[in-house]
Amino acid sequence: MKIIISGAYEIGSHLAKLLSRNNHDIILMDENEERLNSIGSDYDLLTMHASPTSLKALKQAGAAEADLYIAVTPDENMNMNSCVMAKAIGAKRTVAKVNNYEFVEPEMSKFYEKLGIDSLIYPENLAAYDIVNGLKMSWVRQRWDVHGGALVMLGIKLRETCEILNKPLKELCKPDSPYYIVAIKRGGETVIPRGDDELKMYDMAYFMTTKQYIPYVRKIVGKEHYVDVKNVMIMGGGNTAVRALKSMPEYMNAKIIENSEERCDFLNEQIDDKHVMVINGDGRDLSLLNEEGIHSTQAFVALTSNAETNILACLTAKRMGVRKTVAAVENLDYVNMAVSLDIGTIVNKKAIAASHIYQMLLDTEVSNVRFLMTANADVAEFTAQPQSKVTRKRVFELGLPKGATIGGLVRHGEGYLVSGGTQIEAGDIVMVFCYNMSMDKLEKFFK
Repeated sequence: MKIIISGAYEIGSHLAKLLSRNNHDIILMDENEERLNSIGSDYDLLTMHASPTSLKALKQAGAAEADLYIAVTPDENMNMNSCVMAKAIGAKRTVAKVNNYEFVEPEMSKFYEKLGIDSLIYPENLAAYDIVNGLKMSWVRQRWDVHGGALVMLGIKLRETCEILNKPLKELCKPDSPYYIVAIKRGGETVIPRGDDELKMYDMAYFMTTKQYIPYVRKIVGKEHYVDVKNVMIMGGGNTAVRALKSMPEYMNAKIIENSEERCDFLNEQIDDKHVMVINGDGRDLSLLNEEGIHSTQAFVALTSNAETNILACLTAKRMGVRKTVAAVENLDYVNMAVSLDIGTIVNKKAIAASHIYQMLLDTEVSNVRFLMTANADVAEFTAQPQSKVTRKRVFELGLPKGATIGGLVRHGEGYLVSGGTQIEAGDIVMVFCYNMSMDKLEKFFK
């Protein structure tokens, strides 16, 4: 597949890293030669020093033959204009990153398609969705609904209260068990578990289950004492915070602490909600946190533009008794450090946006894909085609590549967990967890 990425910034470079695993023909364009030099030697791609709004440059890059043209510079006008130009000369699909929520309103999508922009992404909106989804379950680090919630994947940090530590998984995850463990993150290593593997304290375990068994999973991991989130404190009033506040359920009350008085005025205009209070102040001020009721807050979300500030603020909130903490960490170099400090849920807008774009590169058999940054792994939904390899043998006979495991399937809208003896049928939507491998290796099983 021929792919052109315009913008060697954080989203573009992270996306290039994901794509380099799949042997695509990738060209990365940017007006700044230094940014290109910093990435070109690290990944399997070609770089081009040129402006994405130059028709001559687009033609030289091969946009006329491109399967996908992606514009992810910080300038939304440049992104949209270059997509229109790339589409006009023959690019099959175009994607533009924008900085304004109004552009991604559903009723506008047809208009932009007519212009030549097939998809618009607003990273702040994607990040906000993840944040709010996580707040709904205070005891879970990550949640991912498969096929509208027919199956649910939960990333859970295991503590001493977990009932299933130090037991072989073959004793825990039997064919009739209500959950299946698809992966374990232990220290800096991700493990695709086998029957003899055991869960250890402080592991991040990824459970596949169905909605009715979520309370059971909560019980066995010892998280029943975690109270549900009703009061949320947010530090930083940027666009991600605005989108998160607008999508929070009504039963949650939020206080947002913002340093800039001018921004506070803007927030009060944007968020006319009796459940939200805007406070002008410094979220690192301990006396302010105490005054605003940090001890009766179930969740603390740090969304400033400074990763170090967010990490330290979440550590402080934890020491003050807050169970659920969320930190925006935009510098990927800090992610592993943040994980090791056990600060809670980590949100990275560029990784989320790159994952969203990554899905567009896959064949139609893949209906949804999510890159789990902390585990360096993908979770994908594949649709089994008639006569495909997965429909001809039981799961344990398929010979899946090392690093891949099937966690569950959806058949006629109902979710089922998968064991070695499961027979997959044509039309089944199959959830596959894959670590450090090309998605191309899996697609051939489902065609």
